[in-house]
Amino acid sequence: MRIFLSPFTLETATAKVRKAEDDWNTRNPQLVALDYSEDCRWRNRVEFPVGRAEIIEFLTRKWNKELDYRLIKELWSYSGNRIAVRFAYEWHDDGGQWYRSYGNENWEFNSKGLNKRRYASINDLPIKEAERKYHWPLGRRPDNHPGLSELGL
Repeated sequence: MRIFLSPFTLETATAKVRKAEDDWNTRNPQLVALDYSEDCRWRNRVEFPVGRAEIIEFLTRKWNKELDYRLIKELWSYSGNRIAVRFAYEWHDDGGQWYRSYGNENWEFNSKGLNKRRYASINDLPIKEAERKYHWPLGRRPDNHPGLSELGL
């Protein structure tokens, strides 16, 4: 596993965003938590997890609710040890209602390349199953699958 340290370049910031997307698409809370510092602080909607244990707890609840989750992240901006990302993910609830959730994240990294702050703003849009745009098998988005800009999102 390659760790990308700040200050970021376009290449390393883009790679950092894709690695985060790939990790989140595993839906493995323990794996995802390793990208964050032990004392990482989050804001995710109305929840404020602090530290890896709370992140794991949060992600476990999230993926128990957000079924068949598929995510695409895109670099928005970067400077020094910070990266801004926009993202959209698709999922459905246990009643079969599909959603596309849109959002932005601001990340700040420590000297070891771990995310020490993650601030996310997210909105959910109910969609029909026929409106879905993410059709790859669960897991990593294939390299040839369009990103957010190509999908018009």
